[in-house]
Amino acid sequence: MKSWEEAAQRWLREKKRKKTIDEDRQKLEWLAPYLAHRPLSDIDAERIAAVAELKATEASPSTANRYLSLIRSILRRACLRWEWVPRVPVIELYPEPKRRVRWLTRRQVVRLFQELPEHQRPVVAFALATGLRQANVVRIEWSQVDLPRRRAWVHGDQAKGQLPIAVPLNQVAVQVLQEAEGKHPRRVFTYRGRPFNAANTRAWRRALARAGIEDFRWHDLRHTWASWHVQEGTPLFVLQELGAWRSEAMVKRYAHLAPHQFAEHAETVSQLLLPLPDLDGPPDF
Repeated sequence: MKSWEEAAQRWLREKKRKKTIDEDRQKLEWLAPYLAHRPLSDIDAERIAAVAELKATEASPSTANRYLSLIRSILRRACLRWEWVPRVPVIELYPEPKRRVRWLTRRQVVRLFQELPEHQRPVVAFALATGLRQANVVRIEWSQVDLPRRRAWVHGDQAKGQLPIAVPLNQVAVQVLQEAEGKHPRRVFTYRGRPFNAANTRAWRRALARAGIEDFRWHDLRHTWASWHVQEGTPLFVLQELGAWRSEAMVKRYAHLAPHQFAEHAETVSQLLLPLPDLDGPPDF
C-alpha cells in the first residue's frame, strides 16, 4: 500500500515545473509529521479535518484551505492518474469571507513615501504606476524594457495567468526606469548593487507602521493602482486589459468606486419621467 510520503514525493517530481512548487514543498513539509508515513487508505475525511483544524488554529481558516486544496489535489491524482487508491475522501473547505478592496489615498501614499527607505521608493512608485504584481516588479529585467517606445512586457512564464502582459509605461514609470539605468547590467531594481528579490520586507512593514497605515499588504498597491484608475474614469474593460485580468468579475470589484461613470446612463430613465406630474394631486387617468 502506497503511503502519503510516496504520493507527496511523486507529486513534487511530476509538478516540478509548476510556478508555485516551492510553496507546495513548504506545505508538504508542514504536513509531514501528521501524514507522511500513513498509508493513503488511512487518510480519511476525519483525519484530514483534524490536520486542517491544527493549521486553522495556528494560522487562519483561509490558510488552512490552501493546505486542504493541496491534499485534495494529491489524493485526486493518486486515485485518477496513479490508481493507488479507489476513491478520494470528501474534503470540505472553511468558508472564507470576501475580502474588501484595500487601497490608499494619495495623501496616504505621500506619507508612505516619506517613511520608506530610499531603495524601496522606486519599487513602490513603479508598482503604483504600472499595477504589476510584486514578483513582476522586483524581478523585472532590462531585457523586458523598451524605454524609447515607453513600453515593457512580462513574459508568459513570469505571469500569474501564464499569458504575456504588455505594459505601457507612463511618465512616472519612465522616470523610475531612467533613474535606475546603469546601476545593474541585467536587473532594474537593486539594493547595494545586488538585485532585489522581495519587497515585502521588515523595512516595508515598519514604514507602513510609521505612516499609520494598517491592514495593508504589498499586493494592495495593485488594488490602489486599479482603484485610482476607476476613480479617474478609466473604463472597466480598459482596466481589465491593463491589469491582465482574465475574468471580468475580477475588475467589477472596483466598479463601486466610480459611480460617476454610470451617471450619464442613470439620466436615461430621468428623461422619461420629466416633467414630473403633480405628485400631491389626484391620479390622472
